[in-house]
Amino acid sequence: MSATSPAEPLLRALRYLYRLPMLAWHVLVHLPVVMVLMVRGGAPAHAAIRWWARGLLRVFGMRVERQGTPLAGGTLFVANHISWIDIIALHSQHMMGFIAKSEIRDWPLVGWLTAQAETIFLRRGNADSLGQVMGEMRERLRAGRAVAAFPEGGTRDGTALGVFHARIFTAAVEADAPVQPVALCYGTGCEAQPIVAFAPRESFMANFVRLLGEPARPARVCFLEPILHAEHAGRRGIAHTARERVAQAMAVA
Repeated sequence: MSATSPAEPLLRALRYLYRLPMLAWHVLVHLPVVMVLMVRGGAPAHAAIRWWARGLLRVFGMRVERQGTPLAGGTLFVANHISWIDIIALHSQHMMGFIAKSEIRDWPLVGWLTAQAETIFLRRGNADSLGQVMGEMRERLRAGRAVAAFPEGGTRDGTALGVFHARIFTAAVEADAPVQPVALCYGTGCEAQPIVAFAPRESFMANFVRLLGEPARPARVCFLEPILHAEHAGRRGIAHTARERVAQAMAVA
């Protein structure tokens, strides 16, 4: 039913009525179990994170559909960026350490989870922080650990795909690691991208609460054909190819 329907406020209230208890159970009961496994680390921790992420998406009425297969080992995953829930969608399918803005540390719940899930935090506008992040990415890739980044440099409004900045691909080139583009698509034909995206001046909590009341919709995570730097003209060629593949996947989703 359309968001402009006279019945939508009532339907939204009903969604809050049954989703809030689901959220409370997922946080108060399921999360402590995940926290214990995360402390132990290894494969059980990674499986627990995927399980918890899938559960959180279900709380928000998002039915995850995966296309393609994530590469194992040291791979740089790059995806379009709409909202905080992109991290949850990717973690629901594969364990990867994200490059994320340092402000996320302060976000309730999501900040703690991302910190525990091998996130590399970047202080935007700080050249020293960027250098440290690039070095950490390179070492993780060489060690066979997956890293994920949003090469648009920040969230978008959902109406268009931004430029993929080439610098983020440097670590993959230096580590001789493959790059796998991932297209994230919310709603049928990606029609819900602007709804999932942050509204102008919308805070994390405001977006969180708003999305909790949204109608159920599919969330598609499309793992696309990997890119090897030896087959392309350096990091700029990789960035261009990755963006093209994501755009093509979103166009036919």
